[in-house]
Amino acid sequence: MDDVFLTSVLNQAAMAVKEALSKLDDWSLAGTKPGQYRSDLVADAAALEVLKAENLAVLSEETGMSEGEGDLLVVLDPLDGSTNAFRGLPWFAVSMCVLDSKGPRVGLVYNIATGRRFEAVKGKGAYKDGVLIKPSHTTSLRSAFIGVSGYPPAYLGWKQYRALGSAALDLCCVAEGSLDGYIDCSFDAHGVWDYLGGMFVCQEAGASVEDLKRRELVVKDVDIRRTPIAGGTPELLAELRGSLNSCGSSCSSP
Repeated sequence: MDDVFLTSVLNQAAMAVKEALSKLDDWSLAGTKPGQYRSDLVADAAALEVLKAENLAVLSEETGMSEGEGDLLVVLDPLDGSTNAFRGLPWFAVSMCVLDSKGPRVGLVYNIATGRRFEAVKGKGAYKDGVLIKPSHTTSLRSAFIGVSGYPPAYLGWKQYRALGSAALDLCCVAEGSLDGYIDCSFDAHGVWDYLGGMFVCQEAGASVEDLKRRELVVKDVDIRRTPIAGGTPELLAELRGSLNSCGSSCSSP
């Protein structure tokens, strides 16, 4: 499959999720596993139907690993920000990233509520609704506008911050420069599906993304968790790392 076709498949899957959710009447918790909403299950089923029709292997937050043909793997979060969706906050997305033997190849993060679309292809940059995007040039944390996941026990030195509730979309905001950086204060709470699509959009846009402990972020294991941080510039990323490390294990999720 070439990159154009893969991008088309991801977009078809995103539209299938949007269509399925448009028919959903009950957005409450599903009662299946902690934190899983009915919307998560509906979105997952819709995306998998499209992806499996193309014989793609999928690693999904909701259903784990499913086999496919070839060496391609789609890392899928069918509804990142499902609590936002349940509460009626328009900040939730389907996030997908195709991995081949060399790593991330094609990515899509689609805001289901607003229709905003972030896409990236290896070596070809990142785009929002078809327009090339770049991160901000902010190098100092004290002048930075930062997206936060979890709750730090102390002020970490930023100018302003926002806790928005979707790691995939938050990272895309770093890619486009509407956020200068992003930090995860809920140590080792995010699975690869949470951040990989947004991470790849960031990297193709020119932003820097790392794990707080400098571990590999591209993993294929449903049980592995990471602490992603991102900066529009390497200098800001270094300041974010130092500031977050300073609060140590006392940082935790809300």
